[in-house]
Amino acid sequence: MYLRKITHLFGGTRALEDQIEEFFDKVTEAGLVFEKAVAIYLAEGVNGTYDDFLDQEREIESREDALRRSIKSDLFARTLIPDLRADVMTMLEDTDGIVNMFQANLFRLSIQQPEIPAEFHAGFRDLAETVIKCVESAVLAARAFFRDMRAVRDHATRTIFLESEADKLSTRLQRAVFSSDLPLERKMHIRYFIERIDDIANEAEDLVDSLQIYTIKRRD
Repeated sequence: MYLRKITHLFGGTRALEDQIEEFFDKVTEAGLVFEKAVAIYLAEGVNGTYDDFLDQEREIESREDALRRSIKSDLFARTLIPDLRADVMTMLEDTDGIVNMFQANLFRLSIQQPEIPAEFHAGFRDLAETVIKCVESAVLAARAFFRDMRAVRDHATRTIFLESEADKLSTRLQRAVFSSDLPLERKMHIRYFIERIDDIANEAEDLVDSLQIYTIKRRD
């Protein structure tokens, strides 16, 4: 957990600070678990280890969801500028959506179990790694919103760059899949999962786009 506490917006309320810190910790943790689960799926398919990661993801999502509800309740109870409260609550919802996407994709892999040839494994790993870096950068931007708004832009810029890199990896991997000799239905199935993973980076980019708007509003 980050040692520096959130003090910029909420005047040092310790309980609320701690909840927001843990909330963002859980988002980062969810990304790391997702990346590990994808690597296990590619190497071994759905097995006990994969199911363990899926259970971890479910537990993280449950805790993160409870934190989100608690933070929202606390925000309503506090005397805050209405638009500030609304911006923070929207940010929490958008961030929660990223965690939901991690979990949903792991469930999809578990249920559908697409057959991904070894020649595409490196491409999937690279895409997942870049997507996770993109989300981590977006989380840093969100943390900065509470601590030092001047840093939001730097983290947002990196997030946008990583989202673009994820798009490039996704396109390259899809081209390779559709250039292969696989049956069309398998190509379509694999493409579906490439797109779903790439969508997580798109969601992170949307989050930092909103954060930059919130930051401009706070500076006015």
